[in-house]
Amino acid sequence: MAAQIKSEASCHQVFLYGRYREVTASTKVVMLKTLKCPVRVVWVFRKTQWIALFSTDLDLTTAQIIEYYGARWKIESGFKEIKQDIGSSKSQARNAYAVMNHMNFSMMAAAIARIYGARLENTPERRHKVRGRNSFAFSDLRHITAKAALTHDFDAVCRTHDKVPRKCFVDTLLRMVA
Repeated sequence: MAAQIKSEASCHQVFLYGRYREVTASTKVVMLKTLKCPVRVVWVFRKTQWIALFSTDLDLTTAQIIEYYGARWKIESGFKEIKQDIGSSKSQARNAYAVMNHMNFSMMAAAIARIYGARLENTPERRHKVRGRNSFAFSDLRHITAKAALTHDFDAVCRTHDKVPRKCFVDTLLRMVA
């Protein structure tokens, strides 16, 4: 069906991954038997392949559907970061509370890295450069945060000076997350 519709495809200006891009796409409303409702299918044509996107919201434009799926991809990559880069998938816990604690600390670690990255004055340099990508990866941010956490003044980022620091590093992490 995508091959038949490719001749009807048109260019759309969409905001994907931080900038406006030209995307060739075609759309058609079809009846989905499994859901028993109409669905808008958007075929996005790339150089060597095509991607089919589905939406039950028929009021959305083709560009909106493409942008929503692009934003969804960022969410999926965030989960991948938490599972692989932070280590939430390496839990050896069997107890439900222990698994939840491990997951909460993994999420906290990801939040701390993001908060610390937002406070950096300069964009960090990529450790593993990828042609055509200017933005840094989460692993770069995690590396910079871990390196900074080992310095003596890292806890000064959020410290309140009115009390004696006890378990200073943990207090700082919890204040950053809060």
